[in-house]
Amino acid sequence: MSHTMNRFIRRSIRLFLVAACTYLAIGGALFGCQRDLLYHPDTSLADPADAGLPNAALEHLKTADGEDLVVWWIAPSAPGKPVFLYFHGNGGNLSYRPKRFALLSEDGAGVMAVSWRGYGGSTGSPSEEGLMEDARAAYASVRARIDQQQRIVLVGESLGTGVAIKLATEVPVAALILDSGYSSIADVAADKFPWLPVRLLIQDEFRADLAAANVRVPVFQVHCTDDPVIPLVFGRRLHQLFPNRRDLIEVPARCHPVSPSGFEAVVKQFRAETPD
Repeated sequence: MSHTMNRFIRRSIRLFLVAACTYLAIGGALFGCQRDLLYHPDTSLADPADAGLPNAALEHLKTADGEDLVVWWIAPSAPGKPVFLYFHGNGGNLSYRPKRFALLSEDGAGVMAVSWRGYGGSTGSPSEEGLMEDARAAYASVRARIDQQQRIVLVGESLGTGVAIKLATEVPVAALILDSGYSSIADVAADKFPWLPVRLLIQDEFRADLAAANVRVPVFQVHCTDDPVIPLVFGRRLHQLFPNRRDLIEVPARCHPVSPSGFEAVVKQFRAETPD
């Protein structure tokens, strides 16, 4: 073998090793900081009155694992109205969403909005199991406040849709409203990082697809057609898995979560089918 060929082979091996080490280093870094990439909390404590919700009370709940959660509570003011249990997405805090809470409660319905652990005054750090504990604590709190005949409707936004779907398989609820849902966070992450073995590395998979078939209540779903965070394909994939699904409302816009008009449309769809 010629000297030139040997030099070429050695150089190729060095380049391969450099590339492999770089790939592993990037993968390791992403694995180590994946929860920082997934969760984007605003930790500041916001008062609902300052956000334009004077009828909402700021309260605290304890979770089974000892965390202190902030919730905003709007008590139902009309008989027969449901209580909406709202699970927000991965960014900001409750003060980013007051218009949604006002819309849900405008006809006298109640609303409890949960500030996930690590968000907006709540203690702890977010994780999939941690968010499920938060959701269970909030559900138990709502159930204790109302009579057994009152309906509880779960509202999931983006990341919160996976929590809402899983909770609906554990406890009695009347319906689900899902804004920007997904089949799994593993699917979304694999789409964004196709060059990494995401499904082997991800810690918080949020497998909504595995839970969806066990959700027997009506599901009302809305999604933007050009969603830069959770592509519509994953919302459509999830939609097909619900046994009791309603029409998927597709908002022709680039947005995430859906626009105010899109959220109003799915709430209107729910109210039209579930009159008092």
